[in-house]
Amino acid sequence: MEKRTPHEFDTDSSTEVWSVQDYCKRVGVNAIEQARLVALFGAFATAAELRHNTRREQRFRTY
Repeated sequence: MEKRTPHEFDTDSSTEVWSVQDYCKRVGVNAIEQARLVALFGAFATAAELRHNTRREQRFRTY
């Protein structure tokens, strides 16, 4: 998994820079949503940007 931290920012978890492809694989985002995020941000984005702009299918508990 590729993760980069820019030197001009703090190392706070919300400012860490992630590869969009690796983030989508880690979180379980489908290919259509991944393409939307790549078009929106390019190859890399901060964790906060990815977290706030990702649409995921809801998971329901089955009893």
